[in-house]
Amino acid sequence: MLARCCAVLGSRPLWKPVVLLSPAPLRAGGRPVAFSTTCVRCSKNRRLRQKRIVSERKLTRYFVDHRKVRVVGGQGGAGGRSFYSEPRKIFGGPDGGNGGDGGHVILKADQQMKSLSSVLPFYQGFHGERGGIKNCYGANGASLYVKVPVGTLVKEDGKVVADLSKHGEEYVAAYGGAGGKGNRFFLSNENRSPATFTPGEPGQERVLHLELKTTAHAGLVGFPNAGKSSLLRAISRARPAVAAYPFTTLNPHVGIVHYHDYEQVAVADIPGLIKGAHQNRGLGMAFLRHIERCRFLLYVVDLSVPQPWIQLEDLKYELEQYQKGLSERPCVVIGNKIDLAESRINLPLLKEHIADRVIALSALTGHNLEELLFCLRELYDAYVKTEQSRGESPVKW
Repeated sequence: MLARCCAVLGSRPLWKPVVLLSPAPLRAGGRPVAFSTTCVRCSKNRRLRQKRIVSERKLTRYFVDHRKVRVVGGQGGAGGRSFYSEPRKIFGGPDGGNGGDGGHVILKADQQMKSLSSVLPFYQGFHGERGGIKNCYGANGASLYVKVPVGTLVKEDGKVVADLSKHGEEYVAAYGGAGGKGNRFFLSNENRSPATFTPGEPGQERVLHLELKTTAHAGLVGFPNAGKSSLLRAISRARPAVAAYPFTTLNPHVGIVHYHDYEQVAVADIPGLIKGAHQNRGLGMAFLRHIERCRFLLYVVDLSVPQPWIQLEDLKYELEQYQKGLSERPCVVIGNKIDLAESRINLPLLKEHIADRVIALSALTGHNLEELLFCLRELYDAYVKTEQSRGESPVKW
């Protein structure tokens, strides 16, 4: 309801609009009905919904690093069979067009994909259309793109046929069939009115095995309960599960370390290894393959156990048995749990038995994490210079 009130200032009247609000509607119980307005004071206080924390057990169902896929290319369209006819030109001859080609099935690496869980077990390309009249060709079938994570290996009969290690790389998994020929194609001097046409060819059919290898700059390698997940939580925003029992981490986690010059170093937390992992014991080869993509390694050793240098020897032995030369990559040894008294005693003994650089720190208290970040950047810069000297582009996150 709009009313006008007159306010007299001297001899000139001034009209001001006054808005009269009707009372809010009431519920059956006498309480006013809640409604939202654009006014900040009257609007409903709504908090942003927080992202639900996924447990490590549920994450196991979501993270898939191998998948068997059957791919079939689209079938080509059949050729057309027709004869041209118009007034005063009855026998115009054949004018059936060729059929369209079938669509391909293409695997495309996408850095937004982190797992093979969204990959279906069967894909088929789109079929080509049939040839039309008046020599019209059928439309080709559209290509079907399947997004896979960066670092996916494509295997067929145990042989690697493609390695999608960069964002945007594509691999044609199944080619579509060729389109059929229309009766216009078979026109000749001997046969002036052919009625023959050919059907489209079927698409290529293959059974492929997709295998994901996590792509990261650095890999945390160590035995269970060495503190790898705690260390990754301390230097990045990744939140892997942390507990006091072994094999807490069941899936690889990747954390990003940010530097002041906007460089980003990816660090992967590989699940704990045990003796005989190269023989598929424990988690075995299911996660040893994730170390292959790492450019340099961070060996995490628990300094509180007796003779911690034996852990390092066992870790390098398992890596060397899995793949020759894997243990010779640039590395640094991280002595974790330096906040314990036993660790401070074992630290000088560890430095005497190994020749690699040792960084003593505590992932729990954050002691000496700065030295690790500086060393991590030195390893990353050395990797970038090596790739540029070879004429290759380093992996960026």
